[in-house]
Amino acid sequence: MVTLAQLTAFLAALEHGSFTAAARELRTTQASVSELVARLERELGARLFSRGSRRLTPTDAALALREHAEQAVSAIDNGIETIRALHSLEGGTCTFGVLRNAAYYDLSDLVQRFHERYPGVRVRLVGINSALVAQSIAAGEIEAGLVVLPVDDAGLRIRPLFRDEVLYASARTEAPTAPVSIGEVSEAKLVLYDAYAGRVDPTRRQLLERARLDGRTIEPAIEVENVETALGLVATGVADTIVSRTIVESSGFPAGIRVVPFADPLYDTIALAHREGAYLSPAARRMAELAERMLRERLHQHPGRSAL
Repeated sequence: MVTLAQLTAFLAALEHGSFTAAARELRTTQASVSELVARLERELGARLFSRGSRRLTPTDAALALREHAEQAVSAIDNGIETIRALHSLEGGTCTFGVLRNAAYYDLSDLVQRFHERYPGVRVRLVGINSALVAQSIAAGEIEAGLVVLPVDDAGLRIRPLFRDEVLYASARTEAPTAPVSIGEVSEAKLVLYDAYAGRVDPTRRQLLERARLDGRTIEPAIEVENVETALGLVATGVADTIVSRTIVESSGFPAGIRVVPFADPLYDTIALAHREGAYLSPAARRMAELAERMLRERLHQHPGRSAL
């Protein structure tokens, strides 16, 4: 049976070109490294090195084995580090993406609660539009995060948590009092937020797709970055907007703005995302668990949301 020690000795010999140099790296004897490689060759039924010169020359079999051996040794090393970290969580860095409007979902104290439990872990919390969070997770720049769906999910593993209804908001004298159709929305003067993300913003993507299917277009008259700025403009009667029920029910929502649902209800789906097949650090897993728990707590406090 092929062992981890054999693969480790093989990789060290392959990297350094000699059993002597490999033994120095592994802090063992040249004879031990040579024997481990010889046993590996017997297990495989193939020669891995030509030993006719002072420097080991890898065979085609050795070059073919290299990638698989590296993956096997790396997987074991990651597993050992995971077990150690699970028991300690005394160091390292956790990079986690959160919703653009995280404060409205009671996630503003996420870092505080995490840091109280694991003070030795450095935290990098990234709060940008979900479309950009998803891109960063796929690129390996962020380990995991909370996102609003839909996002481009190629290379990602997505686990939906709950739905939050999206409402139409207006402070105009003639503001609608009944559920609005996509036709009414397309004809209204709108201010939309998340200007940088624009059309890839998940909520806006849903809105634009509905308009397209109805043979219409939606072009906002004003685009701003923050929802608070958009609501400030709506409160003056300049334009209307769309906003999640969670934000509507927050203490800071302007009193003069009225909201109605869509005739065909529209929802933001909140989900956890991480890269498909990627190693997720224990700290990132703990952050994800804590974020999910906090969101679940909010669901119990606000039963109007829909768990998934």
